[in-house]
Amino acid sequence: MRKTLLVVMVGLVLLSLAAPVLAADEGGAAASGMRDAWKFIAAALVLGVAAFAGAFGQGKAVASACTSMGRNPGAAGPVRITMLLGVAFIESLVIYALVIAFMILGK
Repeated sequence: MRKTLLVVMVGLVLLSLAAPVLAADEGGAAASGMRDAWKFIAAALVLGVAAFAGAFGQGKAVASACTSMGRNPGAAGPVRITMLLGVAFIESLVIYALVIAFMILGK
């Protein structure tokens, strides 16, 4: 229950930080500068959360694979292949976050 509440709270904080970027109007130079600042903050948060979650997921996957290979050395080959495929999928999500960060920055 606490983990779900923590995930919901972090999501709400991230959404509240992204709202000014999406709601900003094209006013003057000060508004444009503030909008750029929010873009950089949003891009940094996207990359930070994705890198943390990806590293955490990869660590758990590799630890579980090493444990299972240690308990059953005969199944090391299929476990290793499955682990590498899972780690590649996790890393692809982090790369998608990098693409989203570039889209936020508009480059």
